[in-house]
Amino acid sequence: MAVAKRILITDHVHPLLVEGLKAAGAIVDYDTSVDNSRLDAIAGLYDGIIINSKIMMDRQRIDRAGKLKFIGRLGSGLEIIDIVHAKKKGISVYNSPEGNRNAVAEHEFAMILALLNNLVRADREVRQFVWQREKNRGTELRGKTIGIIGLGHTGSSFAEKLYPWRLNVISYDKYRKRYPSSLRFVGKTDQDTIVRESDIISLHLPLTDETRYLVDRDFLSRCKDGVIISNTSRGGILDTRALVEALENGKVGGACLDVFENEKPETFSDEETRLYQKLYKMENVVLSPHIAGWTQESLEGIAEVLLHKIIKGNHL
Repeated sequence: MAVAKRILITDHVHPLLVEGLKAAGAIVDYDTSVDNSRLDAIAGLYDGIIINSKIMMDRQRIDRAGKLKFIGRLGSGLEIIDIVHAKKKGISVYNSPEGNRNAVAEHEFAMILALLNNLVRADREVRQFVWQREKNRGTELRGKTIGIIGLGHTGSSFAEKLYPWRLNVISYDKYRKRYPSSLRFVGKTDQDTIVRESDIISLHLPLTDETRYLVDRDFLSRCKDGVIISNTSRGGILDTRALVEALENGKVGGACLDVFENEKPETFSDEETRLYQKLYKMENVVLSPHIAGWTQESLEGIAEVLLHKIIKGNHL
């Protein structure tokens, strides 16, 4: 008789995932209190570990998990997993970007519209009995050129949202040669053209050695004056100091940021505190705390996608 596989889930998930794993015969330990240090002590008990961003599955932690057959990632980012080492040890790695790609796209679209129409400032002023119509005159999306760097799950979903808005949509993806019919309106080009011609640049990339600080001083210096930078992918893709400088001198006209280099304010150094204070005071930015993709629907979608991949991988 086969021994039931034991699986640890370290972060909040939709019940669909827990119930689905149990129905497939697994023993599930659902414990959101587990952190990295505690996982070190118990990793060896599990055939599968399902994590979100608080857990780092580095080489040492993977080695401690001697029974491990798979690592599941709630969401998309795989920079928290040593994928190369996992593969060397025969451990499958699954993520679930299909589950929240629509949520990310909707969130980014909302941020850009809020920025162009001064909605955050106007809302705050109205609540203070301040009525500033001319000051808050907006800018339309229609006729703008938007450049998308990275046309994977979220980049494609975002592009699809733009179709009815009469925009010029161009894109660059180093690793994607074919576009589906739903993206036939998106122009393929190179990164230099994106930088040079875009009124809005939208980033949809994983964080790797190749993409870290892709958007730096040189990148921004080559952009159109007044360009808008939108990042809902990973904070480390963008050099925050370079962006703040470009916002201050007017080279960049605005920014929509859901992700940041450091997303734990309690750990800010004095230098980081000063930098982020500058950013937070700017009225030409729209900010959110890494919640693009954080919807009720995506919670279920991520669970469903991950469950399907784990079962398909014959790990239960």
